[in-house]
Amino acid sequence: MIGAEDTLRMLGDEACAHHVAGRYAEAAACYGQMLSLKTNVPEIYNNLGHALRSLGKPEKAVLAFECAIALKPDSPDALCNWGLALADLDRFDEAEAKYRQAIEVDPGFAGAYNNLGLLMKARGRLAEASKAIEQAIHLAPRNLAFYDNLSAIRPFDAADPFLKALEELANNCEVLSAADQVYLHFALAKAYESSGQPENAFPHLQRGNALKRRQMAYDEAKTLGQMNRLCELVSRNLIEARQGCGEPSSVPIFIVGMTRSGTTLIEQILASHPQIFSAGEIRLFDHALGLIRDSLPGRPPFPDMVQAMSGEHCRALGASYLEKIRRQAPTAMRITDKMTVNFLFAGLIHLALPNATIIHAVRDAADTCVSCFATLFTTGQAHTYDLGELGRYYRQYRALMQHWHAVLPPGRILDVQYEELVADPEGVARRIVARCGLSWDARCLDFHRTERTVRTASAAQVRKPIYKDSVGRWRKFEPFLAPLLAELGPVAG
Repeated sequence: MIGAEDTLRMLGDEACAHHVAGRYAEAAACYGQMLSLKTNVPEIYNNLGHALRSLGKPEKAVLAFECAIALKPDSPDALCNWGLALADLDRFDEAEAKYRQAIEVDPGFAGAYNNLGLLMKARGRLAEASKAIEQAIHLAPRNLAFYDNLSAIRPFDAADPFLKALEELANNCEVLSAADQVYLHFALAKAYESSGQPENAFPHLQRGNALKRRQMAYDEAKTLGQMNRLCELVSRNLIEARQGCGEPSSVPIFIVGMTRSGTTLIEQILASHPQIFSAGEIRLFDHALGLIRDSLPGRPPFPDMVQAMSGEHCRALGASYLEKIRRQAPTAMRITDKMTVNFLFAGLIHLALPNATIIHAVRDAADTCVSCFATLFTTGQAHTYDLGELGRYYRQYRALMQHWHAVLPPGRILDVQYEELVADPEGVARRIVARCGLSWDARCLDFHRTERTVRTASAAQVRKPIYKDSVGRWRKFEPFLAPLLAELGPVAG
């Protein structure tokens, strides 16, 4: 007969196997069964919290970590993990406190210093961020992710000891895991570019991206086909037939476009206006769209479902989205949504929320793509790790945006050219604020002083006044860009 302890061991082994393989739902179920047999093991709660957070359930994860700490108050791992879950819920002061508690318990906990540094970066406290991540590197000098995090906060110069350390690690690259090699090459690329060595930087970008691409699942035909299918399905006739059916609120401001095209800068300018709340990158519109899809006969996939949507469905979509985004800031006059990939839904946004503002960030095609290629994204963006795929994606995105301009009412989408914004910040910022239906506020020009949390790859850049260094950035890498430029064709440069 199998006893409780034997059952616990078997469940523990099963949970560990699921967890390591990324099967977090199965792992969480095993941890739940273990806790039904034995409720006083803090490590099980900690592991359950980690699995729940990985499943996108930070509220439940927080409860699990609270139980772990109640049983073992001096657990640095549980404290640090608790901080991560709190940060997911935008409870940043509490998250910072948990990281600092973890460090107090274990002053050698490199991961806690790294997490603290990333939080400080997001909150605009860049000197503190740099100091924390440098300490993480001192404690764990072979953790390559820490170097990549540091390179995104501050520039390196040729004599930088961290650059020297990266070069030494590169000399023994073959002993590193594939994941560590990716971090190494992206960090070296940033370090060489910031120290004025673009000819040394791009070969590392090529290697890092090639390694990362092999780790990514990307169905290019499906992705590009979806955009092309949208152009076929959402015609001017369909737009005109559903016109005027949506939720009339003017609260939402959608900031859309390619990643690394200036969307975070636009968001930061608007967030500096006292009547605008920035909700960041939130997957609310596609979630609301999924609810509509579930209500349609046969649950047709996106984008085919568009043809089955009536005017009433458009109104329900707008009302559902508005109700969700209103929770972010119940009293704000305007709320920004900077989920850049919402460019896919511009036609539906217009039908569902006819008075919402749609701002499209536009940047030089080659500069946009090079900036994507130079960024190691935390999630998604699978199309950015191969120059040819990146160029084809950009070209299809551009065609879709041209389609939206053609089928929606004239001027419905405001294009904001990045190069014009950095050349004439006040003039363009005034135009953006006016489009949102608000009076001008001079604080919008002091956007780099605005205290808010920014989680995108541009978190460090938007803490600085407007600068023009990134305009024409692609030209210093031009000898390496033939695959990209060939795919971009006439839209390049």
